[in-house]
Amino acid sequence: MSPLDYGTRWTEQRGKRPVRIANCSGYKADPGYHMRYQAELGDVDFITGDYLAEVNIAENAEAHAKGQHPGWEETAWDGIRQTVELLSEKRIRVIVNGGAHNPKGLAEKIQQLVTEKGLNLKVAYVLGDNLINEMKDIRKNGLPPHLDSENSEVKYDTHTLDLFEKSDKPIVSANVYLGAREILKGLQEGADIIIAGRVADASPVIGAAWFWHSWKDTDYDELAGGLIAGHLIECSGYVTGSNFAGFYEYPLDDLFDMVYGIAEVESDGSCVITKHDAKKGFVTADTVKCQFLYELQGNVYLNSDVKAILDDVQVKQEGKDRVRVWGIKGRPPPPTTKLAIFYRAGYQSEIIVNATGYGTSAKFDLYERMIRFGLQRLNILDKFDILEFQRIGVPEPNPRSQLRSTTYLRIFAEASDAKINLGLASLLGEFAMQHYSGFHLSSNQGAAIPRPYLSYYPAIWPQSKLQTSINILDSAKSENATHTTCIPTTPPPKFEDLTKRESYETANPVDLNSFGPTTKARLGDIVLARSGDKGGNANIGFFIPTALPSSYKPLPSAPNSSPLYLESWDWLRSLLTIPMLQTMFAESWDPAFYIERVEFPHIYAVHFVVYGVLGRGVSGSSRLDSFAKGMGDWLRDCVVDVPVRFLEGRGLGEKSDVARL
Repeated sequence: MSPLDYGTRWTEQRGKRPVRIANCSGYKADPGYHMRYQAELGDVDFITGDYLAEVNIAENAEAHAKGQHPGWEETAWDGIRQTVELLSEKRIRVIVNGGAHNPKGLAEKIQQLVTEKGLNLKVAYVLGDNLINEMKDIRKNGLPPHLDSENSEVKYDTHTLDLFEKSDKPIVSANVYLGAREILKGLQEGADIIIAGRVADASPVIGAAWFWHSWKDTDYDELAGGLIAGHLIECSGYVTGSNFAGFYEYPLDDLFDMVYGIAEVESDGSCVITKHDAKKGFVTADTVKCQFLYELQGNVYLNSDVKAILDDVQVKQEGKDRVRVWGIKGRPPPPTTKLAIFYRAGYQSEIIVNATGYGTSAKFDLYERMIRFGLQRLNILDKFDILEFQRIGVPEPNPRSQLRSTTYLRIFAEASDAKINLGLASLLGEFAMQHYSGFHLSSNQGAAIPRPYLSYYPAIWPQSKLQTSINILDSAKSENATHTTCIPTTPPPKFEDLTKRESYETANPVDLNSFGPTTKARLGDIVLARSGDKGGNANIGFFIPTALPSSYKPLPSAPNSSPLYLESWDWLRSLLTIPMLQTMFAESWDPAFYIERVEFPHIYAVHFVVYGVLGRGVSGSSRLDSFAKGMGDWLRDCVVDVPVRFLEGRGLGEKSDVARL
């Protein structure tokens, strides 16, 4: 665009074409240059950034209260600092949640920068997500309902209610997930840069599309489409090739130093996911499906402004790095929104001991028995909240090196009193010379020293009780002061109570013997997946990939891939039942877990939510993979009976153990 075109963007172009929204961050670690890339490498209307994982705000809340931390994310500030002149030149508006615990402070710092540079940019910030004052006396006022309280099938982790039942668990942060209403109002008031705290990850994109297309707050289909567009680009490069299950079909050098995603949102809420031509990365139907399936909780995606109904989602490649997404329907939002409460839960310790080769299982049996004996003698064996002896890895048969023969025992402990954890650590010295043959430690055992940790309680909170606002900053006469106009905002005009989440096995399953001869193969040889966390729950979505590998050779009996593709879907939906998933979990299955299952037939995907598998979730989980990021690839490595012709259709023949290492 020419400078004149940039100037007419908001007068002549708004609402007459798709809005082009680029994302620059999915976590606080994303460097500021990603915001600059999105501004300088091509034309966009908005840049959004999601800087918050669930624990971010809590990690710095106490330090901020003591004046030892600014409360906002440094990378969000760095992005603005690097990009602010381009924002002014190109008239790009920015919406980020990098304000974290202190959006006001970050907004004022940006306003100072804007004033110093003499730029014509209006800065605003969102308030209303921080409920720490309301949560200070929960033992008197009551604990808000758990996020899964309406699901009677779900069993809570043993220590879920510790923050309510025990007096030594102080709450350090409590933030609700706001929607896009405050963002919309800020844009209507002319804000160029909006800094928010804990708005939902997709809310910046919803707000941008809502404003651009002048949707009504009851245009639920359109808002739901904006929600899913935001979901697709919110996670850094996850839609442009990062964290992609089929990465091994691409040159490895294409899988880093990539540019992040862009959503072109149409007036009807459908979108095209794309990227700038410059720099690396790629957008395919499969990268989009992977990200779509990430961190879902079934077939309904919730936001404070709208419920997105996902059953009929469709995804289609339209060209190089251009994938269209449509079929999302909307309903009124629920009367509640998510409330993330973090509290000081106690102390964690972690000890790792290695074993090599012969007799490894017996070695770990010995070490666990010895440690339990020592803890019993110290009279603290039953004092831990969690004490687990986790065996990580299996030594390679006939190993080609010592590294291939070495695995480790991870001793993970949580307790309310640091002295309990110190007792565990003391046994490293007491039994230093009593151990199995070949015993050795990893070089860094600092994690054995107890460290305080935060735990997570996911709750719900009535939207009607929120006091939210958008706050517009104006330059003041004083060099170090600003004038603020506070504009209160209101809840959505209509709510719809949540119903029980759908869960079902496939309709009209196909006899698995009808697909012809089978061979033992890994599920991942023909199926892609994506998994993630929602508090103490994990989600896993499996789907038949659209893209064929470079080794693909059409079968004479199937000159085009479509019939085989559809047959593969019939096989997948018939194979992946709830009992089958339990079987695949094998030793990791616990009867306390609960599974929900749905299907997305137009993208050939089966989706599961496994409740309780992550314990309390986030920083309080004892799992090595506490965010369930690797769960999908673990389950793809499970061996099942696969029709031979499906493997041949993927160019694998009967060879299932394809080298991916």
